[in-house]
Amino acid sequence: MKYLPSQLIYFFHNKTMKKNLWNLSKFMAVIAAAITLYSIIFHFIMEYEGRQYSWITGFYWTLTVMSTLGFGDITFSSDPGFIFSMIVLLSGIIFLLIMLPFTFIRFFYAPWLESQAQSRTPRELPEGTEKHIIMTNYEPIAMSLINKLIQYDFQYVVAVQDTQAASELLDMNVKVVIGDLDNPETYRQLRVEKAALVFVNNDDMLNTNIIATIREVSESVPVITIADAFDSIDILELAGATQVFQFTRMLGVTMAQHALGVSAQANIVGSLGGVHIAEAYAAHTPYEGKELVKSGLREKTGVIVVGIWQRGKLEIPRPHTVIHPNSILLLAGSKEHFRKYDTFVGSSRSYAVPVVILGGGRVGQAAADALEGLGVDYRVVEKNRTLIKDRNKYILGDAADIHTLERAGISAESTSVLITTHDDDMNIYLTIYCRELRPDIQVISRAIRDRNISKLYSVGADIVMSYASMGANNIINILKPDEILMLAEGLNVFKALVPFSFTGKTLAENQIRRKTGCNVIAIRTGDSFNINPDPDVQLKKDEELILIGTAEAEREFMDVFS
Repeated sequence: MKYLPSQLIYFFHNKTMKKNLWNLSKFMAVIAAAITLYSIIFHFIMEYEGRQYSWITGFYWTLTVMSTLGFGDITFSSDPGFIFSMIVLLSGIIFLLIMLPFTFIRFFYAPWLESQAQSRTPRELPEGTEKHIIMTNYEPIAMSLINKLIQYDFQYVVAVQDTQAASELLDMNVKVVIGDLDNPETYRQLRVEKAALVFVNNDDMLNTNIIATIREVSESVPVITIADAFDSIDILELAGATQVFQFTRMLGVTMAQHALGVSAQANIVGSLGGVHIAEAYAAHTPYEGKELVKSGLREKTGVIVVGIWQRGKLEIPRPHTVIHPNSILLLAGSKEHFRKYDTFVGSSRSYAVPVVILGGGRVGQAAADALEGLGVDYRVVEKNRTLIKDRNKYILGDAADIHTLERAGISAESTSVLITTHDDDMNIYLTIYCRELRPDIQVISRAIRDRNISKLYSVGADIVMSYASMGANNIINILKPDEILMLAEGLNVFKALVPFSFTGKTLAENQIRRKTGCNVIAIRTGDSFNINPDPDVQLKKDEELILIGTAEAEREFMDVFS
């Protein structure tokens, strides 16, 4: 009810609505004229048959016949009367049962529903809005990003062109503003000049138009966008994009880097201050199969193991934690520490059998190019003939067909299979299929939506790479530089000033890991860093902790100690 006045105002003041009402009125006038004419003819025929009825009776008979109710209490007895009755009946079917409902829906009901949606959806942000994030499409990356923005108390809005889509997003509690994406006025109403960032996440053509439109309003606002095609990167930058990501290519390269045998060395995935975070695969390393305390990692390299990924589950490392072949270690240290680590584990290893890639789209091709650059053999299975690039490396066929997979080498000694299709249902199916065919093979799968990550792990994937999380994490890292570093699904590196209750106590005495699940990986004092601090180090006022933990652990730390 609270929207009714605004709906009525929009409905009766809109030019299109006025035109629709005029058309509906004309149609109703035609029906009224037909009913009146039939009532007059009714009296003439009744007089011809020697009977007389009132004018009310004439309208009553006409309406009952046209609406097909036909009570039968008043009927003609002559042939002219029968013919007239059939004419009235047929015209009633056409006018009242066919044309009237459709005309009413088109000129009144549908516009009324649209006016409801229009009145519900805001067209601009409040005057004082600032430091907010604007998105131009609601898709998987935006879904994941919104969850993270809410976590870190950022305001956001999604610009939508379609009224129906805007109404559906409002029902999902997504903050939207309606407006044409190629209209500068839309971005003025979105207060773009005061925004912290604009994320343009449509197709390449529309992205180019949107960015150029934004630059008409603001030259300074950071504009982050995505590119489907490599050739679009330069065009998007020329249009005014601050930074262009090819998340599909990044995803393919990352999947390739995680394949067994590609590299034993640490892969630095980010840094915060002077602390670097890296991933390292345990397979075929000197510490494979050993307990952490006996691995010699900290003593020989200086790196600290801050987490161990085991099929999607982050384990907090303990001294007697066993490092399994399919474990992914999260390491923290300086560049010098990682140079020592690379020397400790040795160089890359190569295998004669190829890595199998299921799907030859953008992600699959990026993975293939990355493996090619690393000197690793591969086979790509693709059923679309137009995507076949090299007949020696590409297998034409369906990845769900056992004979096609055998031609690709999955039944041989292939160490890894990368599942890269743009369909989560297919990826889940292929993960189960490959795990059934080869229980010992490493399965690396792609997920489009975050909600399917846990499903892929549960059906046998060793590693799941999320397109949505990768995009959202990169944007959060841009928004909060030197404050937070988002890594794999739900794992964050973040800073926090030493709480007052910590001062004068050692790390061991504060029991941060036991209370929150976070690990302290460094202590910053002024411009110097104590990386991998000893548990007996005493914390001082104005020092800064650099911690690592899941999103839930970070929230727990803030709740307990802030």
